[in-house]
Amino acid sequence: MALHNIRRSSRWVGLASLPLVLLLGSSPAVAAPTIPAGSAEPDCVEATDDHPSAKARPGTPHGLEPNELTATEAAERERVVDSAYAQRVGVAPLGIPGKLRITIDVVIHVIARDGSRAGGNVPQSLIDTQFKVLNDSFAGRTGGAWTPFQFKLKKVNRVVNPAWYPIVVDSPAEAQMKRALRVGGKDTLNLYTGLLDEELLGWATFPERRFDRLDGVVVLSESLPGGTATPYNAGDTATHEIGHWLNLYHTFQEGCAGRGDQVFDTPPEAVPAFGCPAGRDSCPTRPGLDPIHNFMDYSVDACMSQFTYGQALRMLKAWKALRES
Repeated sequence: MALHNIRRSSRWVGLASLPLVLLLGSSPAVAAPTIPAGSAEPDCVEATDDHPSAKARPGTPHGLEPNELTATEAAERERVVDSAYAQRVGVAPLGIPGKLRITIDVVIHVIARDGSRAGGNVPQSLIDTQFKVLNDSFAGRTGGAWTPFQFKLKKVNRVVNPAWYPIVVDSPAEAQMKRALRVGGKDTLNLYTGLLDEELLGWATFPERRFDRLDGVVVLSESLPGGTATPYNAGDTATHEIGHWLNLYHTFQEGCAGRGDQVFDTPPEAVPAFGCPAGRDSCPTRPGLDPIHNFMDYSVDACMSQFTYGQALRMLKAWKALRES
């Protein structure tokens, strides 16, 4: 089974070696962490687990995901990646050569209820702008670290099927859709757009040892740049979910304790950032302010602008270990 990570209109819910989902929503109904004074009201919440995680729009009620990724589950995921990397590459220290370029072929499946824009049939202009956002973000042109990844549109597959609209996370219909439409191997990104259930923004799968036809990324069609999902309509939902597809965790993974997101240069964060709470420090006993501008937090799109060098290394390692053909 693939792992999901979900993003909501408030932003997400889960991690693991399965799909990731992003929702739009408010704070969890269960015992919620205290938000430091001066912080913005949560827009979204995301979790990690064997099932999709999610993020929701402000005011959208949602609870904790049933299978949130635990420290033990995260440790097992690290073991799998380390083992696969050692087998395929060796034990030499990982670095990023300046001339390295990894081009990822992308097949976009536009899932629609009918042929109208309102029915999910987004125009090519939004897709083209989304690719510019992805390539600018992963190349560090928005203010973050450079990564070797670039994205090339291979095909747009427009599918009118009311049975798959909206796309319901972790449902039999979602599995049927992906098994029917997915093309390419583990190194081909299949990106599905459409109306999503539960006010979700998107979800993704983590890289795995074995090929799974459920592998891929799902995003709300109107989260593409120029869409109507304000303030999540600048294209960063796709950037965030592709980060998960390349094995990044949320910046708030494990809060202030443990190894966090397993990246050395992203400061620990107790809880997700909602809105754009400048200067927030939710882990005052640990160095650094909260990474609210990081693509793997839950900030609104206008606040997101960067990956770090450590995240670039982590994505490259997972690519070589589990996705590179």
